[in-house]
Amino acid sequence: MFTGIIESLGVVSSVTPKEDGAELSLEIPFASELALGESVAVNGCCLTVTGVLHGIVRFDILAETLRATNLGTLQEDDTVNLERAVRAADRMSGHVVQGHVDTTTEVLFYDKVGSDHRLDLALPPEFARYIAYKGSVAINGTSLTVADVDDQENRFTLWIIPHTHSVTSLHTIKEGDRVNLECDVLAKYLERLHEAPKIPSRE
Repeated sequence: MFTGIIESLGVVSSVTPKEDGAELSLEIPFASELALGESVAVNGCCLTVTGVLHGIVRFDILAETLRATNLGTLQEDDTVNLERAVRAADRMSGHVVQGHVDTTTEVLFYDKVGSDHRLDLALPPEFARYIAYKGSVAINGTSLTVADVDDQENRFTLWIIPHTHSVTSLHTIKEGDRVNLECDVLAKYLERLHEAPKIPSRE
């Protein structure tokens, strides 16, 4: 589990295609602190450490993960957001982020407006019901608050403060890019609870 508060940035060393997915190698500042089998959110996608050597960390990526996320588009020297799994004693400064990316979505607009940046994203029809005004989403693993939802134009808006813009990989995105989207898991559970048939009482 993660919080969506980006801990550091990583740089892609290599992406090697494999028959059943790919191997991703990243230069990670805290590589020496990682152990085999540990979970790291890379652009919001939970990956397992499979190797660590001289500051380079390796991850195996399944074909399904490549299909559902933007990790398959990464190239050498690209920048990615990183977050280690939350510890029980940590402060939850963001929201509950599983690292299970729902889909990718297109950047429609990203530019500075005043001192902040405005980010407009396409509203994926199959996940639109989980995106609500003042609700939480994770974009490339970054916990953000929805500022507006326009169902007519199929887009939603997020405002990015200067700190978040500068310390995450959001400063590298541009119109037309695809970013990873994870919707709030609480909304999914509420939907499931509402739709699931009630178990009859034995009394």
